[in-house]
Amino acid sequence: MTLIANNRFFRRKWDLDLFNSTILSDVWPDILFFTAFSTAVTLVHQLTPHKLGIDTQLLVVAGVVLGLVISFRTSSAYERYRDGAKMWSNIRTGSRILAQLIWIHVPDEREADEDGHAPSPMEVIMEKRTMINLIHAFAVSVKHLLRGEPGVFYEDLYPSVAHLPRYAADKPHPNDILPLWHIHGGRKMTPAAAKRKDTLMAQVSTDIPELKPARMPPDTTIYDYFGILRLGRFIGRRLARKTGLKPDPPPKRPKKRIAYSEVVESTVPLELHLILSNYTAFLMQKGLLNPSVANAMTNALAQLHDALAHLDRICNNPIPFAYQAHLRICLWLWLLILPFQLINALGYVTIPATAFVAFLLTGFLEIGQEIENPFNYGLNDLNLDWYCDTIRRNLHEITAIPNQDPQDYIFNDRNQPFAPLDRRTAAELISTPDGEYKSTHLPSTGAPTFDGLDGVRQLLLRNWKEVDCLTRKVPSI
Repeated sequence: MTLIANNRFFRRKWDLDLFNSTILSDVWPDILFFTAFSTAVTLVHQLTPHKLGIDTQLLVVAGVVLGLVISFRTSSAYERYRDGAKMWSNIRTGSRILAQLIWIHVPDEREADEDGHAPSPMEVIMEKRTMINLIHAFAVSVKHLLRGEPGVFYEDLYPSVAHLPRYAADKPHPNDILPLWHIHGGRKMTPAAAKRKDTLMAQVSTDIPELKPARMPPDTTIYDYFGILRLGRFIGRRLARKTGLKPDPPPKRPKKRIAYSEVVESTVPLELHLILSNYTAFLMQKGLLNPSVANAMTNALAQLHDALAHLDRICNNPIPFAYQAHLRICLWLWLLILPFQLINALGYVTIPATAFVAFLLTGFLEIGQEIENPFNYGLNDLNLDWYCDTIRRNLHEITAIPNQDPQDYIFNDRNQPFAPLDRRTAAELISTPDGEYKSTHLPSTGAPTFDGLDGVRQLLLRNWKEVDCLTRKVPSI
């Protein structure tokens, strides 16, 4: 009952979006075509003297091979889907660990530096909060990178990175608007190059550009519901170009390579990762981290970088097109031959049998195609916005907890450290005249009792036995 209740198909009403999330909305044109073809073959075989049946050996041999290949194709696609979900879970874990280390282990009180300036606790908190915001910005930038959305001017990203020199929109400096590194020590701007519109945002507008929404799914068209129409659109465009109704697009002019004139392109997540790494190095150079915490921060940064590399591999290395095309062509040929092999044995039942087999095999093939790249806006893709929102909530929850001295909340009148047998509070336990533990409040068992540390050890042993009986639901000894 739990598995059924948690299934999305039983939690909400069926609507068009839920129907589109099933594979039936993608394969129904194929099913309709093969069913119509099977109907034609069956009617010719049954109602005319022409007998179209053939031997079924080809059905068995080719069907086994085709089924294994389709299974491998679907398994490979699901492996990529699962790896994508795993890497995003690693980003969540690494972000929480790094934020906790920055918020808790970086001290708020600092000594004066060489210039005699000692940052105030308020300045240190602002510094740590800024870096934690960059951790969330890293996750958001990875989301936009995987979706093919370049730049930083998004509602969920730019507010967190607007203060960085690389992305600042006011009073730009040539060294700020370039990427984090330069080719061959930098690039000199000539007067002619400064006039070009595409010169690396050379004359960046001082106004903040209009921010794009956090989600930019593609517009839904009729081709999303009737995919078979894409073939007609492609054929129509080719015919229009052949007949001269639509001119061919002009060929792109090859770009001439000029040594040391192009600036290396960089990705936003990598730049943010470098900034976080630089902050870790700054803390280590100032002696603000002990070696174990510094090592933990380095490991968390390495986890984020490793997840970014794996996500980039999944996104930009699809299964080869030749493999997918050959598999689809073989499947279509096999389904076209299928009615000829079933007609002798099944008669009119060949029609629904072909429809079922077409739904079964084309469905698995289309599932592999859909989940191969799980980072887009599809209904079956990973919900990257949910991951980013969860990371944001976790980071704000971490910074909402103050760094208090544990003694401020341990030795008060609400803490019962020795429950369940001793219900006295911590304030009562330390208020004894000699400061030692007294076992006079414990229920008597007939065994000798002790005071001091020996009494504490005896109490902890009795607590263990009591909790063991309670959790196992057996009478206390």
